[in-house]
Amino acid sequence: MAIFRLSKANDGEPRRPDWVQPELIAFDFDGTLADSFPWFAAELNAVARDWGFRQIPAEDATRLRRLSAEAIFRELRVPRWKIPWIARDLRRRMARDIDRITLFDGVAPLLNRLAARDRRVAIMSSNTLDNIRTVLGPALCAGIEAFECGAALNGKAQRLKRLSRRTGVPTAAMLYIGDEVRDIEAARRAGATAGAVAWGYNCETVLCAMAPDRLFQAVAELSEQLLGAPDPCQPADSEDAARW
Repeated sequence: MAIFRLSKANDGEPRRPDWVQPELIAFDFDGTLADSFPWFAAELNAVARDWGFRQIPAEDATRLRRLSAEAIFRELRVPRWKIPWIARDLRRRMARDIDRITLFDGVAPLLNRLAARDRRVAIMSSNTLDNIRTVLGPALCAGIEAFECGAALNGKAQRLKRLSRRTGVPTAAMLYIGDEVRDIEAARRAGATAGAVAWGYNCETVLCAMAPDRLFQAVAELSEQLLGAPDPCQPADSEDAARW
């Protein structure tokens, strides 16, 4: 499986990618739509003190982006039985600090444009529905067809299958866009197309090693590839506006 990148035509104009648009676009939330990694990195040591696992020096926080979720817990020496409880505690702490979580620049216009074009959009996340709705706000939530929230660490593939049953869209006609190794793995196990964004919890190098079906390096690329036109709010890049 390869990462598709947009090539240049003979006249220098970028070609449109030769791919079938998905019937349903399912987004992960944290690290994909919402810029929550800085909060996570800052809160992790407080969680470590309360749950008795190893703390991470501040200068090593960015190194976490090179590790999968499971690898992070191994690095921190967290027993597997504690993981669901720690994940629940993190969601509770985020609810407390929800005013510190914002969407990435360009995400709100993208969701509005998808809704205006009647594209079917869902959100499938490990976060809670309340947290997600609070960050999105009522107007953006109105454009989301389905929410599938509270997925376990390795439970996203099953949630994608459940989302398929709820929406009536076969997983083969779904594009799941996330920011972590586990998102790519979940999409593949469920039979969906795996999309990855390079600005989230896992860094681009780690994501590339997983060879997702689609790699997005900027929100403007999401707009161009999902809607077939550049985001009018984003400046065009004359050299390489979209890469596949």
